[in-house]
Amino acid sequence: MAGTSSGIVAGLTAAAVGAVGFLAFQARATVPAGLGGKPSASASAASKAPRDRRNPTALPHGSGTGERVVYSLDDDRVWLVSARDRVQRTFRVRPGNLDPLPGTYWVSSRSNAVTGSDGVPIEHVVRFTTTADGIAIGFSAAVGDGSPVAADPGVKTGGIRESRSDGDAMWLFATIGVPVVVIR
Repeated sequence: MAGTSSGIVAGLTAAAVGAVGFLAFQARATVPAGLGGKPSASASAASKAPRDRRNPTALPHGSGTGERVVYSLDDDRVWLVSARDRVQRTFRVRPGNLDPLPGTYWVSSRSNAVTGSDGVPIEHVVRFTTTADGIAIGFSAAVGDGSPVAADPGVKTGGIRESRSDGDAMWLFATIGVPVVVIR
């Protein structure tokens, strides 16, 4: 009888270990790769999105499909795009002195109100990656009169500043897991 109960315990232990392993695999398989802060394999395609020069606020072709935030490094512009590929809002931003690489990321964390790495109080922080040095890159609005504040060139910052009204729109739109497509 002792051999039977130890066999049952061993069988149950093996089943439990297998279940935990399977659940860990499933959890990993459902988390977008970009939440780790590295651009996806589509980086090269996203970096060459052509523009409509007659309409500079038009959504760049080749910037992805479905719900997403599109951020143009060259144009200092953001587009909030619905699941049906309609631009909900577009606006200019003032980037910090650290740019993300072109590619697809996902919103990985948010903070309602904090102090930026440059010492400026900010709100509606939407982060999507970090640099190799561990500096967060994301969108935020400076608290104050609502106008974007220029980055201090002596301080490394990945803050992409937007007006307070644009920050409010970003905060409502860009929840955890929403794709952020960075293009040139």
